[in-house]
Amino acid sequence: MGIIENINKLFDHRIRLGIMSILMVNEYADFNRLKQLLEVTDGNLASHLKALEKAQYIKVEKQFIGRKPNTRYSVTPLGKNEFKKHINAIEKLLRN
Repeated sequence: MGIIENINKLFDHRIRLGIMSILMVNEYADFNRLKQLLEVTDGNLASHLKALEKAQYIKVEKQFIGRKPNTRYSVTPLGKNEFKKHINAIEKLLRN
């Protein structure tokens, strides 16, 4: 594989890349904040969040704020590590 070895297929999509980028620099973000920042529909965002959750790259916490349900997301240690490897691989690719 060589030069593209650590490029992670899961981060190929711009929305998943955006989700991970936001969560890498914030302790957490809730669904509405991610939706607002990425300018995507509920369904679109939900499907990408599910893919990242399935890979155990993000953690989902459901809670109530007052009487309103709130879902917030944060990066897992695995997700952080995999995303850093992905970014480093892209940087290496661009340098060559």
